[in-house]
Amino acid sequence: MPLNRRTFLGRSAVAGAGVALAGGAGTGSAAASESRGHGHGRPARRYSFTVMGTTDLHGNVFNWDYFTDKEFDDKAHNDVGLAKISTLVDQIREDRGRRNTLLIDAGDTIQGTQLSYYYAKIDPITAKRGPVHPMAQAMNKIGYDAAALGNHEFNYGIPVLRKFEEQCDFPLLGANALDARTLRPAFAPYVIKRVRTPHGRDVRVAVLGLTNPGIAIWDKANVGGKMVFPGLEEQAAKWVPKLRSMGADVVIVSAHSGSSGTSSYGDQLPYVENAAGLVAEQVPGIDAILVGHAHSEIPEYFVTNKETGKQVVLSEPLKWGQRLTLFDFDLVWEKGRWVVEKVGASVLNSNTVEEDPRIVSILGDEHEKVVAYVNQVIGTSVAAMSTVDAPWKDEPVIDLINLVQAETVKAALAGGEYAALPVLSQAACFSRTAAIPAGEVTIKDAAGLYPFENTLEARLLTGAQLKDYLEYSAKYYVQTAAGAPVDTSKLTNAENIPDYNYDVVSGVSYEIDIAKPVGSRIVGLSFEGVPVDGAAQFVFAVNNYRASGGGNFPHVPGSKQLWANSDEIRNTIIGWVQAKGSVDPAEFASVDWRLTRDGVPVF
Repeated sequence: MPLNRRTFLGRSAVAGAGVALAGGAGTGSAAASESRGHGHGRPARRYSFTVMGTTDLHGNVFNWDYFTDKEFDDKAHNDVGLAKISTLVDQIREDRGRRNTLLIDAGDTIQGTQLSYYYAKIDPITAKRGPVHPMAQAMNKIGYDAAALGNHEFNYGIPVLRKFEEQCDFPLLGANALDARTLRPAFAPYVIKRVRTPHGRDVRVAVLGLTNPGIAIWDKANVGGKMVFPGLEEQAAKWVPKLRSMGADVVIVSAHSGSSGTSSYGDQLPYVENAAGLVAEQVPGIDAILVGHAHSEIPEYFVTNKETGKQVVLSEPLKWGQRLTLFDFDLVWEKGRWVVEKVGASVLNSNTVEEDPRIVSILGDEHEKVVAYVNQVIGTSVAAMSTVDAPWKDEPVIDLINLVQAETVKAALAGGEYAALPVLSQAACFSRTAAIPAGEVTIKDAAGLYPFENTLEARLLTGAQLKDYLEYSAKYYVQTAAGAPVDTSKLTNAENIPDYNYDVVSGVSYEIDIAKPVGSRIVGLSFEGVPVDGAAQFVFAVNNYRASGGGNFPHVPGSKQLWANSDEIRNTIIGWVQAKGSVDPAEFASVDWRLTRDGVPVF
């Protein structure tokens, strides 16, 4: 029976490596077999086992959306959360035999929902006698063997991450997360698990954890001067031979890095952001890679290693616990050691199972606390506002974000050297389902506009730089000839650009001519009715992700920082609504940008 959502109350390894037995005592294995082979008339010893994997869980324990305060759902009717993953894991352990399975994760665990935010900021796990993080509780109960560090693990600062690490019964791995002073791993680089077989000799399975070099940019405020993050290929080439020399029969990489070989931060770092495919191609000795970070679904993908010609299997399960990857290994005993004979990958969909009542039971109280928190009323709104059309229209709800940011920066710079300069602001549509209702406004309504823990900065830009910035942003639209039909379902996300990497800028007026090619789309850029002078100076209110290079937008990362705040923009919006009491779109909404074709508005 499905759970009633409203009443559903009803240490890690030492730095370096850890070694443990998978499962418990026992010598039987349903996956083990013998067959005649090698022409010697003696049976070849064979053994099979499964490694399960998740990634980008982002604080999702339950199939619940705290920004809407209802059960999660999307167009594909996916489900999310560790409670569902737990049921799938139990099924696989029952089918394969628990001692013949391992369970790992590829990072981005403790940020992303109001549940994870609550236990980092509202009732922090770092407090004296603080709570145990819900993600640690759930993952411990499920029985994870290891998890790689994701970039979002660093969002709340190193102390929160270290406390989470302390609360986990499994190691957090990061071979390329190095102490800035000693250049030694700041976290365990790997773990070696011994999987028992019925043939006497255990299978030694090494899991190498690699995280994203972009942390150095995206979380510079938290890691600058403390940690450095070299490239995945470089560190894999260092550690994989060591693991083999230590007797590893199987080497798995858990990489918080996509497989595309691209970077969103351009040439700001000499390392590739999405390097999992390059690791498979360049570093011999790897059998499988659990891929993370890109929020894509890749059931099975083979990459040929250039040196050995061996096929390396990659798999990325869909984010938030929507999928569970299965790596199925077939091994054969050859020349005194286990050798991988075959490995394949597949994914299971969490919407095929119910939530594990054990997870519901241990975390029901935490869930209810967060539900009560997000439903606190902070003000009222005269009219309803929504992001439904925000990807192609100037909508009041995005104007609200920019208004709050611009006012905050103006107040911060008042009386100073740059107080007289005009303040512009950037914002993106993070969610196409965010909304501010007419009537009472709650924390979840305001927080839904800004699901990321970004903070606010003020940078100095020229008019010419602003034009470049807007041209770069306008790449988001598919070129559409004048007179051709416009289908909004096919108009946006050109070159696979996500919604959060399309910025609109308030404080100026402009048109985006989608009939024109990329680089020449911004038309009529003006400030207070006058064309923007390329040499004019503006204060630019911008989030820290963009300011630090996220999305690879031009000029901002290298521009002069005038001011920065440590409070999340989300909290600034909540505080603004509380102080205002009532929000009236008529006071701030205006159409400052529009899509056109040859001067004719598209909408």
